[in-house]
Amino acid sequence: MQVWPGQPYPLGATYDGAGTNFAVFSEVAHRIELCLLHDDGTQDAVELRETDAFVRHAYLPGVMPGQRYGFRVHGPYAPERGHRCNAAKLLLDPYAKAVSGRIDWGEAVYGYPFGRPERRNDADSAPHTMASVVVNPYFDWGDDRPPRTDYHRTVIYEAHVKGLTMRHPKLPDELRGTYAALAHPAVIEHLTELGVTTLELMPVHQFVHDHRLVDAGLANYWGYNTIGFFAPHNAYASWGDRGQQVLEFKSAVRALHQAGIEVILDVVYNHTAEGDHTGPTLSFRGLDNASYYRLAADDLRHYTDTTGTGNSLLMRHPHVLQLIMDSLRYWVSEMHVDGFRFDLAATLARQFHEVDRLSSFFDLVQQDPVVSRVKLIAEPWDVGEGGYQVGNFPPLWTEWNGKYRDTVRDLWRGRPRTLAEFASRLTGSSDLYQGDGRRPLASINFVTCHDGFTLRDLVTYERKRNAANGEDDRDGENDNRSWNCGVEGESDDPRVRALRARQMRNFVATLLLSQGVPMLSHGDEFGRTQHGNNNAYCQDNEVAWVRWPPPAATPTPAPAGDSEPAAAADLEARRMLAFTRSLVWLRRDHPVFRRRRFFHGRPVTGTHDALSDIAWFTASGTEMRQRDWQAAPANALMVFLNGDAISEPGPRGERVRDDSFLLLFNADSAPLDFTLPPHHGDHWQVVVDTALPDGVSPGAGPMARAGDRLTLVDRSMVVLRRG
Repeated sequence: MQVWPGQPYPLGATYDGAGTNFAVFSEVAHRIELCLLHDDGTQDAVELRETDAFVRHAYLPGVMPGQRYGFRVHGPYAPERGHRCNAAKLLLDPYAKAVSGRIDWGEAVYGYPFGRPERRNDADSAPHTMASVVVNPYFDWGDDRPPRTDYHRTVIYEAHVKGLTMRHPKLPDELRGTYAALAHPAVIEHLTELGVTTLELMPVHQFVHDHRLVDAGLANYWGYNTIGFFAPHNAYASWGDRGQQVLEFKSAVRALHQAGIEVILDVVYNHTAEGDHTGPTLSFRGLDNASYYRLAADDLRHYTDTTGTGNSLLMRHPHVLQLIMDSLRYWVSEMHVDGFRFDLAATLARQFHEVDRLSSFFDLVQQDPVVSRVKLIAEPWDVGEGGYQVGNFPPLWTEWNGKYRDTVRDLWRGRPRTLAEFASRLTGSSDLYQGDGRRPLASINFVTCHDGFTLRDLVTYERKRNAANGEDDRDGENDNRSWNCGVEGESDDPRVRALRARQMRNFVATLLLSQGVPMLSHGDEFGRTQHGNNNAYCQDNEVAWVRWPPPAATPTPAPAGDSEPAAAADLEARRMLAFTRSLVWLRRDHPVFRRRRFFHGRPVTGTHDALSDIAWFTASGTEMRQRDWQAAPANALMVFLNGDAISEPGPRGERVRDDSFLLLFNADSAPLDFTLPPHHGDHWQVVVDTALPDGVSPGAGPMARAGDRLTLVDRSMVVLRRG
């Protein structure tokens, strides 16, 4: 075998059409072997003799795409000094573009014998672990262009590759649960008809199913357990794992882009799948444990954990920062994704102990000419001290607004003294984002997401039902801010079912008519359920997979023992889907619901009667005063949104003004009369009424006049457009 010196950059395995360059970083290694793996179980070992700045490298002519490989690191095994090198462990390349196989859990993949963590385990892990794969970087993107949807036009749809597609009735069995399924016309048609602009995929970086879960017959379904930051998860490919997963993912992105849909990845750069000091040795731990991980200052055998997973990456080490930035650029430049949602992003800001918005990571992102131009969304918290950082990320970033979720849930479940904060959340959370120059679009608004109750379960359960997770119901959030509408669990009482459907419409209408960027969770558009499981991270089965409602012409018979008539449930699902679509399109058609700047709350010169851009009213039609905001029983509100104060560029550059709207909220447990204000419009048309089963299609509702009294049923919402 010929071995040429090669180059130290780029890191990883880089195929150039004639051979492959291999480069890997380790500051602690004495020597590193590259192992080329063969299908008969044999392997060829090549020592990487060339070293530049702790990067060892070689070029091997004739090594082609599809070749499996790994590294063996010879170096110190001294846990008390933070080092865990062991050449018996075949290690994944941190820069691998594809990963083959899966882990055969057993003692061989651990650095110590079970029950004796102080001892070293020299069993060969190669037959039991995954392998890195050389990939072909060439792909025909055609005329692919990123949709580049502006934030003010963005509607995000959070989805799981497998969960979204596994039960879709129009997909062939062989495509379900795969990247190819995302590109199928049936899935793309659903997304485009729904009106979403951006598909946010739960983790697709190569991840690991935890040993504990596998032994329990479960899986790490969500995928927040990354081991490869460059590799698409191999189990989501429909036809192989020797690089086919890369081609299939690229094809899915290309198809979604052709439909005008952006692709955002939920990425987990805060920790890896190697866990705490009792975890397996798969990659980073064996390469250079002390460089990649944040070790406990008082005992280098252990890890500092601000993620709840056992370890945290060392965000002040230059090679960790390089790894993350190289990964982000790769997914944008080579895989054509349009942005990222950063899991537990507060950990990324911890250079030392505290969360620091001036950390090196944010500096690198800010100045990067590739990464700084895509959508960047933070989950602005972690489990460490001072980890809740909603509103504190730098101006380039948007954030999952957990305060929006909590406040909207509180309003519709009838919690007192909610109105003042609800008004702030409805109008873009200026208290969180205006102070540092950000706009309403910094707020990613959501009521539900993958973590917690689904929308339907939010109105069906007050207590989680996580027994299937095998943790005696100790896992998952206890404070769900949910309300079961009077009956815990499923019910065949028509009144309970009608109230729950109305509450779901209230949540969807509130979300889509709030300032900021709305995010829907997959299946909520037709009311999917997880039967009360609010932590379905380990449920790779029908508990978490989306059940799609059948078309109206093909009702589904009720399963044996099912207390809920299937035909009624399917009708509710179709109505919910139609309602959600209508609200998405109402938002898209009217920029008054997606302003680029915060409201000023003062008259706007040159508008209709010089009205304010926004006005707040009690149910009686009088303007809200301070005591009205603070009144404990206050649970009704009327909001005027002035479309004359909005102007959007038209097709020829002219300014196009919008309609004006009144939003009426009745979160009370009894019907309430609302008197329309006398000076903000003479004629009003109902375009949304959540009290009706279909919610009223835009433009089809009755007319009302200024001063008229409208009765809103308990827990309902009405939207009127000025005529």
